[in-house]
Amino acid sequence: MWLRGNVRLLAWSLLFWVGSALAVIETYEFSDPVLEQRYHQLSQELRCPKCQNQNIADSNAPISRDLRALLHDQLESGAKDDEILGFMVARYGDFVRYRPAVDKNTAVLWYGPGVLAVLGLIALGVHLSGRNKTPETEPTPEELAVLRERLGAEPSKPTNDTDKA
Repeated sequence: MWLRGNVRLLAWSLLFWVGSALAVIETYEFSDPVLEQRYHQLSQELRCPKCQNQNIADSNAPISRDLRALLHDQLESGAKDDEILGFMVARYGDFVRYRPAVDKNTAVLWYGPGVLAVLGLIALGVHLSGRNKTPETEPTPEELAVLRERLGAEPSKPTNDTDKA
């Protein structure tokens, strides 16, 4: 029991140690705390071109290190967020942003899921409304005779409601 607990503790310790060894450690000095805050926001929004599903803040890829350095230099030189994002998009395409701007190239990305959801709801409504409809016409006497014959019942004369009165 004692050994099992220590092995578990060792495994968890190694897991946390390995995770912390893979973390990105920033060493940039900023002239203003506001610039540092902007740096962290922008580095969270920019996607690593190599890793494809990590932002540049979390990626250890060499291109992410270069992008972080470029981001730091641009912030320190006084560039605005829109200018920095525009430069990155011009260089790497809309893919570099996790939230690309809405324009003609990204309209499908932004509006496509909503359009598909509405079309799916319309199709579901049409399908469900068509399921509960009953036939509006009564079977003809010939059709009734065929049905009775198939079911093994004796054919009988069709009855009309006017005959009962």
